[in-house]
Amino acid sequence: MGRKVLIGICGGIAAYKVCEVVSTLVKSGLEVRAILTDAAQQFITPLTLSTLCRYPAYTDQDFWQPSHGRPLHIQLGEWAEIIVIAPLTANTLAKLVYGFADNLLTNTVLASSCPILLAPAMNTDMWEQTAVQRNWQQILTEKRFYGIYPGSGILACDRVGQGRMAEPREIVTNIESLLYTAGKRDLAGKKILISAGGTREHLDPVRFIGNPSTGKMGIAIAQAALHRGANVTLVHSILGELHLSGVKIIEVVNAAQMQQAMLAHFAEADIVVMTAAVADVKPAEYSSEKLPKRSLPNSLPLAAVPDIIAELGKLKQSHQYLIGFAAQTGDIVAPALEKLRVKNLDAIVANPIDRQGAGFGSNTNQGIILDAEGRQLDIPSCSKLEMAHRLWDFVCYSG
Repeated sequence: MGRKVLIGICGGIAAYKVCEVVSTLVKSGLEVRAILTDAAQQFITPLTLSTLCRYPAYTDQDFWQPSHGRPLHIQLGEWAEIIVIAPLTANTLAKLVYGFADNLLTNTVLASSCPILLAPAMNTDMWEQTAVQRNWQQILTEKRFYGIYPGSGILACDRVGQGRMAEPREIVTNIESLLYTAGKRDLAGKKILISAGGTREHLDPVRFIGNPSTGKMGIAIAQAALHRGANVTLVHSILGELHLSGVKIIEVVNAAQMQQAMLAHFAEADIVVMTAAVADVKPAEYSSEKLPKRSLPNSLPLAAVPDIIAELGKLKQSHQYLIGFAAQTGDIVAPALEKLRVKNLDAIVANPIDRQGAGFGSNTNQGIILDAEGRQLDIPSCSKLEMAHRLWDFVCYSG
């Protein structure tokens, strides 16, 4: 049977987004149950949720029915491995803070001991109220509560500001992390610097030397670190519009810009992970205007670009931990070990990009983690988020 996720839905227009969350979880093999508050049923029906869950959705009407077994809220609280409340309203947030139990959802929360993920959604003025912010900060101090801050944009009330519920993909990723870690925050207090994506070295404003890296592995490593309590900075190149609530994001294009960003934040980092596929060379000359096709050279003079990870290896202090990635074909271990030694790394991930479901652009990955102490961990094919968590397990528990 699949892992068990209980979704609590409160009254807000963002309730429609939860349908995608539930559908995604069920399709991935998880068991999902849903509880709708009375207010939630003004926006979405139990029939919709029961159809998506492949199981009846619960309401307060079920809560108050005579029980022929154990009380429903006790059964659900013990059944769930994780509870997700989305959208979380200001009203239910206040109930959670003060321990109120006046409906099926809040009773189930009190009858449970599993991690609880909160995804608030409300009007900007409501979100910014002192009482709401006080309640939000207070609930996050409790050990088993985890929050995804609302995003900014145009709200259903036409207000532009913070209050949009996190997008379904971000909620699903948080759920997957919590199921993997069972809520442990073993990177709490750590400052982590990560690079991601493939750099582009331009010949002119249109043409460039690049590579197929999409940055998915670096993003997954950033997400996993954030979910485990770290303070994360992500330097990324050419990833398009990127939303990672709680991550400091620095956008760059070429190797020189990435070098500048990494050096600017390196000294304060405890752990640095270089997943970016940085170019090895660039055009020796750059034209600020697009070159006509007839003006393109028959042979392209090249110049070296900064070896960022080698530079970081020279600057690394005793308290810092530097991890590299080696995208390889054929024998992946020997080249990775050489890179580990020459560039003064603490660990390296040998990544077989010539295998199906691994490397650039894939949603899955595999590899071998090697460290300077001679330890080695084989990671079979899995999602990039799971691989990221396995990397953090190696960092946290292999010493």
